[in-house]
Amino acid sequence: MNVFVEKFADLKILRYSVPGFENLDLKKKIYIYYLSQAALSGRDILWDQNNKNNLAIRSVLENIWKTYKGKRDTQDFKLFEIYLKRVWFSNGIHHHYSTEKIPAGFSVSYFDELIDRSKWWSFKIPSGVKFKAFIAEIRDIIFNPEREKKRVSLDSEKDLLHSSSNNYYHDVEQSEAEKFYGDLKASVGKESVSFGLNSTLVKESGQLSEKVWKLGGKYGKAIEQIIFWLNQALNYTENDLQKKYIGTLIQYYTTGDLALFDEYSIDWVKELSGEVDFVNGFIEVYGDPLGIKGSWESIVNYKDTEATKRATILSENAQWFEDHSPVDPEFKKTEVKGVSAKVINVAILGGDCYPATPIGINLPNSEWIREKYGSKSVTIENITQAYFLDSMNNGMLEEFAGSMEEIERAKKFGYLAGNLHTDLHECLGHGSGKVKDGVNTEALKNYYSTIEETRADLFALYYIMDEQLIKLGLVPSPEAAKAEFDAYLRNGLITQLTRIEQGKNIEESHMRNRQLISCWVFEAGKAQNVVEFIYSDGKTFVRINDYQALRILFGKLLKEVQRIKSEGDLEAARNLVENFGVKVDRQLHEEILVRFKKIDIAPYAGFLNPVYELKTWPCGTPNDVLIRYDEDYISQMLRYSKEFGFLPIDSNR
Repeated sequence: MNVFVEKFADLKILRYSVPGFENLDLKKKIYIYYLSQAALSGRDILWDQNNKNNLAIRSVLENIWKTYKGKRDTQDFKLFEIYLKRVWFSNGIHHHYSTEKIPAGFSVSYFDELIDRSKWWSFKIPSGVKFKAFIAEIRDIIFNPEREKKRVSLDSEKDLLHSSSNNYYHDVEQSEAEKFYGDLKASVGKESVSFGLNSTLVKESGQLSEKVWKLGGKYGKAIEQIIFWLNQALNYTENDLQKKYIGTLIQYYTTGDLALFDEYSIDWVKELSGEVDFVNGFIEVYGDPLGIKGSWESIVNYKDTEATKRATILSENAQWFEDHSPVDPEFKKTEVKGVSAKVINVAILGGDCYPATPIGINLPNSEWIREKYGSKSVTIENITQAYFLDSMNNGMLEEFAGSMEEIERAKKFGYLAGNLHTDLHECLGHGSGKVKDGVNTEALKNYYSTIEETRADLFALYYIMDEQLIKLGLVPSPEAAKAEFDAYLRNGLITQLTRIEQGKNIEESHMRNRQLISCWVFEAGKAQNVVEFIYSDGKTFVRINDYQALRILFGKLLKEVQRIKSEGDLEAARNLVENFGVKVDRQLHEEILVRFKKIDIAPYAGFLNPVYELKTWPCGTPNDVLIRYDEDYISQMLRYSKEFGFLPIDSNR
């Protein structure tokens, strides 16, 4: 199967294979099918969470694409199509990574032509709104640079809610939201629910209240479909615990009761015997600058038995890694509980995991559940494999690696080292350490996500060069760790800048994390020349001169970052992120962008899902599930809007 599908703007679309799906037994295939339908049914939720205008704009753009009667072989129409593809990719009008509003790329007058020469007789506009007024509003949102400027703003000098365009808060100031949820948390003990995770906070008549995302509430029509497919999946679970936690998840979606989500999460962590697994719910909080509201996401997967052996070794030795961590003893877990890890093949991506997807997951996010019951960690093997296959010989490594030795080491050990880094990051990094009694993760406010990702990355970087990994048979030699150190600093100091527009600083939490680590060790190691920039033919490269000294620096920074999290030290978190993770060297950035443009590859990638077809006997009983990979990008996006477009385009319903 050809991994690469197409490229447009700064994006490329890839395919992932689902190895061995045809050989799964029928019950597992049907189970995956029903879970995949549930995974796709929440698509509209994420679109609306990202911005209240997204569903309306998507409907307008798709109607133009389907009904426009003018010429389609013009440059203007190609620019319109690229804009539509970018909006699809980002699940809305803001770039999926920078979160800045995507520029249309074509003129207002051409937009008016597209409207005039398209059919609207069957288009459903919000009740009580005139068509011309509706289109005028859509036009202004798309083309007015002052409207909906940024989906997630992390600018600490501004009110984060006023400067963000997501749809999690209505007419609420940052201080009001922080006090509202702070008061709720203060009224309960350590084992509290994740207040605010599944609701929109609104201010009406001067009073704050929550609109809960549940059946019969906000997003109820989409949640109704998720529940329907989860009920179908109940008949094909692999064991009683799976059946129990799916039932609890259905109750949670029905009532919106976050205590039920915790109950589901605990049982989900405990279930380890099944081959098929999934995530479905309001999970990650990166889309909320306050780190409270969960974006909707889903992944359906099954275990890669052979690759899971390395993750199992790590989880079985979790206590050793915790005990030998360089952090202060008071912040270590005396007993590591419930750390489970596996390598998976993803079968479907949904919500905030589609088209762009993580390569690893560690859940649940609730700190007290993690400490008391443990967590599940996964590395997504078929996604990392697709990335690796696409990266071979695309010119990126050859352009930005500092030597042939570095290139050869990357080709020999890069795939193994990258996957092992993900294993360590997800399985042990996120699950390591503990916070002081009375400290809440929200104490770090808008810096929490960056600090937490920094902590997990540092854990992986510190241990990937440990001799224990060789003893455990996870790496063949220290050269694998050197390959990962090379790749990490090359990315953190240089190549991730290809994702930033010239003149901009870094906003996204993972990118801030990588630059923070790389710049900190660069500065901390200057006296010993641990890492340096070298220059050749007008080009800048990174060279590591002392890998062991670099590892010590990773450990030193890990110790401090763990302290920051454990004590909830907001001021230290702010200083670390702002001083090392945000600002971009303008001269270096300009050079990198010029070099990157010459090799003509896209800095971001996302994936098409395979298509599953349920086959049944005449009586309606399922008898097989077929899989195919022939759907193109436009067809998949239009089909998803048609088959899974359950929410009305008026987000203020």
